[in-house]
Amino acid sequence: MALSFCSFSSGSSGNCYLIKSEDEAILVDAGISAKRIFNGLKETDTDKNQLTSLLITHEHSDHTRCVRTILKQHKNITAYANERTIEALGDSLDLDRVKNFENNKPFTIGNITIKPFKVSHDAVDPVGYSFYTKGKQISIVTDTGCVNDEIIKEIVDADLLILEANHDVDMLRFSRYPRFLKERILSDKGHLSNELAGRVLLKLVSDKKKDRQVILAHLSKENNFPEMAYQTIKNILEEEEYYIGHHLELNTVVRNQLSPIFQV
Repeated sequence: MALSFCSFSSGSSGNCYLIKSEDEAILVDAGISAKRIFNGLKETDTDKNQLTSLLITHEHSDHTRCVRTILKQHKNITAYANERTIEALGDSLDLDRVKNFENNKPFTIGNITIKPFKVSHDAVDPVGYSFYTKGKQISIVTDTGCVNDEIIKEIVDADLLILEANHDVDMLRFSRYPRFLKERILSDKGHLSNELAGRVLLKLVSDKKKDRQVILAHLSKENNFPEMAYQTIKNILEEEEYYIGHHLELNTVVRNQLSPIFQV
């Protein structure tokens, strides 16, 4: 095993992911309770002493709700975020326990190289992350309203891609959400729809042939469900004669459940 991924929770009610190598364990976001996070570590056989780092994608509470508690309860963890995100979080962070990075500049934690890259969301400076070790790559792209050429370039080589498929556009338009929220979600600084996620995957498989696992994440509770996300993307790919199980593997994480452990 070079790298593995597990979702502790994914969605608007809270986000937290675990990235592991043989020697390192890294959390991405802490938007759920400390109890759930520590239970997730136990369920994945992750020693607390192996966990040294917490990466923050952006300042929204569903990604940062428990950052302060985690840092307080686990003295060995260092948090990482870019400068503007650190400023936005303000007093919720102990600055002595936080390191800042620059977008698009790789840094290392143990034997894992991490590259933060800019995404498009209504936060001050949101990022996705790529993780590299032993020639393998995991990339996380959620909380973005669009995927530009720079993001495509970053993720085209990913062996495992965690990609947002937040909503079905028609379900969202006819939902009970207020108009301003619908407009926010549908904007370029909102969230990826199932169709946009499908177009991203079509671009990847047509640009480069490789063994590729994709995990759909951050699905809306109100405006999507796993079978719809999967079928929409399957249809988009098959229209261009690309097939799940042949050109890529496709899975979906459940919002508030511990996912299987995916390895590369």
